[in-house]
Amino acid sequence: MSEVKIIPTTDGPLEVDGEVRIVAPDGTVIRETSKAYLCRCGHSKSKPFCDGSHKREGWTEASE
Repeated sequence: MSEVKIIPTTDGPLEVDGEVRIVAPDGTVIRETSKAYLCRCGHSKSKPFCDGSHKREGWTEASE
């Protein structure tokens, strides 16, 4: 199995680097990928993925 890294970007999403399967609560596979950006701010319309809403909303790590 390859190594997976989850890196919080500065004032942005979580960067997931490595072969992963992202699964919905009901068990449905949403995406299999080697790189994904996951929402941390809660404003994304594409959850669990980041859509850049953190910039529009002025979200920062300090506001967590």
